[in-house]
Amino acid sequence: MSASALRTKGLSRSFGALAAVDGVSLQIPAGARHALIGPNGAGKTTLINLLTGVLEPSAGEVFLGDEKITRLPTHERVKRGLARTFQVTNLFLGLTVMESVLLAIHERRGSVDEARALLADLKLEHDADTVTSKLPYGRQRIVEIALALATRPRILLLDEPAAGIPAAESAELLGVIDRLPRDVTVLFIEHDMGIVFRYAERITVLVGGRVLVEGTPDEIARDERVKAVYLGAQAP
Repeated sequence: MSASALRTKGLSRSFGALAAVDGVSLQIPAGARHALIGPNGAGKTTLINLLTGVLEPSAGEVFLGDEKITRLPTHERVKRGLARTFQVTNLFLGLTVMESVLLAIHERRGSVDEARALLADLKLEHDADTVTSKLPYGRQRIVEIALALATRPRILLLDEPAAGIPAAESAELLGVIDRLPRDVTVLFIEHDMGIVFRYAERITVLVGGRVLVEGTPDEIARDERVKAVYLGAQAP
């Protein structure tokens, strides 16, 4: 895990006078499990949108491995191995689970056997012929992860994967996240500190669009600045 899978240098994005992301420099090693946390309005989703090409930066650079991808469109970043999920599911609700995954795989000339294997890995095989809109929301979240994995990403960005999922369905989703292959680097945003401290190996705290501190879960839990601005009673 010495090589950098994803890196930013002085990344910034302003909306008028508001600096939503302000000079953020990150270095995410290959194979990492890295969490991005912070209060509402800290710039977390804006940063993910900059990483994925949904937004263009006002300043700074984005690197995928050694390649500068700052100006590449989203689809080109996906082809290079950068995939994401969203706060609110973004799915083909009128298609079955199998049809959805096949569509993602066929984008790079995959096969039905590959789709079936992926569904089996995520324990979705029994939902293969179910129309996606008929699934419980927690299962839809897993389908979204399946679509991201179907692109064979090197880096997977998860934007609040547990958001809106009932407690009864969350354990299955968390199991999927826990079983993600180690050759996939994971950067995730999450407000549930139980999930953050369970899965993250390192944590970056954003406040006001800037990096307040980065460290291990133990270091973040003990940091008085983080407690003051964000964690408070959430710290484990």
